[in-house]
Amino acid sequence: MDATEPKWLNEEETRTWLALVALATRLPAALDTQMQRDAGMTHFEYHVMAALSMAPEGALRPRDLAATAGSSLSRVSHLLRRLENKGWIERTPDPDDSRYSYASLTPAGQEKMARTAPDHVATARRLVFDALTPAQQRQLTTIGERICSAIEQSDARDR
Repeated sequence: MDATEPKWLNEEETRTWLALVALATRLPAALDTQMQRDAGMTHFEYHVMAALSMAPEGALRPRDLAATAGSSLSRVSHLLRRLENKGWIERTPDPDDSRYSYASLTPAGQEKMARTAPDHVATARRLVFDALTPAQQRQLTTIGERICSAIEQSDARDR
């Protein structure tokens, strides 16, 4: 094999790769469909609002939200503006450094999450957890964590 020749995937690796690509494409689409139908919001909006609801003291800086959501600061900033316009989040200045702000859920945002979460959890259970044994769930956790770690390491090298 030539040194410039790619190390092609074998048959088993190809099957694994195609299954992962299908999962990475179809699961977000299914979650978005459910969210749009049942809550009038995107799954990404829900994901960001859920991160705020679980944050210590209920607030995060936009850059920390971006890291948590695996997204760019620009995308999260635009999203926060939309969520703020809907009355679901508010931004307050950082008391220690006025150059920064914190985002948190408003009472209307907390109510939106309380109404939205049960259907979302039911969908996640139906699509993922009901399809896997407890052992497979643990394997999926390990696999997901390893792939995310490899992505983070690659991102760090690329900076």
